[in-house]
Amino acid sequence: MSDMSSMNRDLKKRQLKRQIISNPAMRQEKEEDSEQVVKKAHKKVWKKRLTIMAVLAVVIAGAVYGGYRYYRDFQYTDYTVGWERQLDRGDSSFTGYLKYGSNLLKYSKDGVSYVDSSGKDVWILSYEMKTPIAAVNGDYAVIADQQGNSIYICDKNGGVGVATTNLPIIKVTISAKGLVAAVQEEQKSTRIDMFKKDGSPLDISIKGLMGGDVGYPLDISLSPDGTKLVGSFMYIENGSLKCRVAFYDFSEIGKNIPTRFVGGFHDIYETSMIPRVKFLDEVYSCAFADDSISFFSSRNAMSPELLVHIPIEEDVKSVFYSSDYAGVIVGATSGEYNYRMDVYKSNGEKVFSEPFSYDYRDVDIDGEHIFLYNEDSCRVYNMWGNLKFEGNFDFTISKITNGSFPNSLIVTGPQNMKEIKLQ
Repeated sequence: MSDMSSMNRDLKKRQLKRQIISNPAMRQEKEEDSEQVVKKAHKKVWKKRLTIMAVLAVVIAGAVYGGYRYYRDFQYTDYTVGWERQLDRGDSSFTGYLKYGSNLLKYSKDGVSYVDSSGKDVWILSYEMKTPIAAVNGDYAVIADQQGNSIYICDKNGGVGVATTNLPIIKVTISAKGLVAAVQEEQKSTRIDMFKKDGSPLDISIKGLMGGDVGYPLDISLSPDGTKLVGSFMYIENGSLKCRVAFYDFSEIGKNIPTRFVGGFHDIYETSMIPRVKFLDEVYSCAFADDSISFFSSRNAMSPELLVHIPIEEDVKSVFYSSDYAGVIVGATSGEYNYRMDVYKSNGEKVFSEPFSYDYRDVDIDGEHIFLYNEDSCRVYNMWGNLKFEGNFDFTISKITNGSFPNSLIVTGPQNMKEIKLQ
């Protein structure tokens, strides 16, 4: 009996085995079920990972935004002095400072020095001038004797050239390649002469008469590459005194035009004076009039374009500019504030407008900061128009620039320089 049962069991096993082997659909179904389980497990893991990544992204974005708001809105209330240097050339002939790269150019009646960010003289160049005027552009600087005949050209290694004019100098400008343009005055006319960086003259001259086509130059500025010049010119038309902005080209293309004149704008300046013009970079330039600010593009060098003309109803008190921005400070005619500061990008797009009531003497711009200051106090604004710092100092202020760190300033006087760490 037991043998029979054993045989039956073996028979059933063999039959079941044959059914399994002969039924691939069943085997495939089981394999597919296993694959589905694996896929669901992977999907669950990825969902969990994506959730974690999304949470981390939100946390990081929140931290970045919080840091951005802190950087933008935080106002410093105190400061410490990091270091102080006595300047060697702090004599009575001191005239002024100009921002020169990340350092300063200090010029006076008896010489010019290149002062680094630690207050040390990199080089000193001696001369004698009655009324020194100076300009910088890139790695080059020019110092001239206003109403005199001497022009000194420097780079960051020292003097590179000296030019002498036949007529009294009124204004000078320099390109980032060392090309110099000098306005000289005769009894009834003016001329703009060009000089190489070694001081040798170029065969380029623009002559002007009040009653002529050019007019009397109030201000001039060279583009960084030295191929373009913008000037504001005063002239007489039908017995009335008027102003225009004119562009000249000294490149190979400009040689095809005898006068080098490539474009001018006068209709927007019917009753205006234009005391300041400036090439901000190779393309964009601006003109500061007594009742407006205008932005131009020289992308097409042979056809300068007026980008935007912004009328100003209030009195213009100060102007300032860098390669990226241009701004004006005007007197407020009503309200609780005495002044308003308007800042624009180099293409004329408005950045911000901020009213204030601070008794300032000078205004400078360095990077993303604007400095208002008087004899012994200053204000620092950022490019959102937020006041970052307001404080008083125990020495005379001649110049303020950014320091080596985001919270530091270099404050320079006639005889000393200090690193100020804002807190």
